[in-house]
Amino acid sequence: MADWTDELPQAATSYLEGRRLDEVECIISDLPGIARGKAVPASKFARQSYFYLPDSIYYQTITGDWGEAAGEDGFIERDMILKPDFSTASAAPWTGDWTLQVIHDAYDREGEPVPFSPRNVLKRVVQLYHDRGWDPIVAPEMEFFLVAPNVDPAQGIKPMMGRSGRPAAARQAYSMTAVDEFGPVIDDIYDFAEHQGFEIDGITQEGGAGQLEINLRHGDPVKLADEVFYFKRLIREAALRHNCFATFMAKPIEDEPGSAMHIHHSIIDMENGQNIFSGPQGGETDAFYHFIAGLQNHLPAGLAVMAPYVNSYRRYVKDHAAPINLEWARDNRTTGIRVPLSGPEARRVENRIAGMDCNPYLGIALSLACGYLGLTQQERPRRQFHGDAYEGEGDIPQVMGNALDLFDEATALHEILGPEFARVYGIVKRAEYEEFLQVISPWEREHLLMNV
Repeated sequence: MADWTDELPQAATSYLEGRRLDEVECIISDLPGIARGKAVPASKFARQSYFYLPDSIYYQTITGDWGEAAGEDGFIERDMILKPDFSTASAAPWTGDWTLQVIHDAYDREGEPVPFSPRNVLKRVVQLYHDRGWDPIVAPEMEFFLVAPNVDPAQGIKPMMGRSGRPAAARQAYSMTAVDEFGPVIDDIYDFAEHQGFEIDGITQEGGAGQLEINLRHGDPVKLADEVFYFKRLIREAALRHNCFATFMAKPIEDEPGSAMHIHHSIIDMENGQNIFSGPQGGETDAFYHFIAGLQNHLPAGLAVMAPYVNSYRRYVKDHAAPINLEWARDNRTTGIRVPLSGPEARRVENRIAGMDCNPYLGIALSLACGYLGLTQQERPRRQFHGDAYEGEGDIPQVMGNALDLFDEATALHEILGPEFARVYGIVKRAEYEEFLQVISPWEREHLLMNV
């Protein structure tokens, strides 16, 4: 093994101890969050310091088509230079041989970060915080469904069969018996996570049939986004071993809750290590309120990033554990912005808007960008909400087209995320939305064919 193995994290080193590395998967995240890249023999990887992929992977829609995102130069498909970040090296324990995955960063031929690479977008936002002397800390929560195999898109998605031989039941939030139903899958998730060096803070049963939630420990935004990116693949592979699918769709099953990626935020002063949301006496600071205001004021314009598909908007319905507005409150799960119970050191703000279908790099980047605008512009939030927020009217876009219109006009967010990223993202998502509008649904055929 070559010298590059000296840079591996401890978990990867332990995984390979006494074994011969066969293959390295060189991967990056595209706009939807799909792992793209190349699998190369370990001996070849040891001889290369970078590899190439065409930048067209960032112009591609979820269906495999392209919008007009290439710009004035046309569809040239320039090569990007992809360089490994060895700190991300992680086992792929579901493979038949000894394989590592390594996340790469994308650069252009001048050595500049490719602006529409999701990981680069998040790094850009984090750097803006660092330039102000702030260190953003996040903790994502991942919700997903384990469902029966679905090979016919015309058929509805059904809950998986549990260990007892019965389909997974809904309305069993926090039930340990329900968690036990998925025991073999969860055991593999734990085993894979341990091999990959990931620390799971807990797994719980959520309110949907076959719906689970995994909480991750708080930390650096890029590192946590890497983990969510890896976890999606890890969970899918664990599910496939037990004849079920894991889905991260925002709303996979009718009349069931949707799946969110709640994001907890706090900000550390890099000079003194203190949480800027808490003052010397433990009280809430102006920065705490500015951050909340940034989420309230700018999330509507960024919703197209946190809710990236038509299906995403089916999650925002009353009384189904998803917010319909951007009210904020303490320890109130009906609001879009929640302040959990905590001591002063752990004071944080939870964004409950993001869907689990969003790209983790982009979802976290967008959330931090909104908070950054609130902090730097010293915005003030609305008054704290009291009561059931579902009784009020919604104040977030309910249709993908409206969300895209707001995003296209959000020049302040574009400057934070990067104007070129905003241009490419808007074009790709508009192409997906227009393609969806060409599809006639079963509901339309059932109710309109003979009645209108």
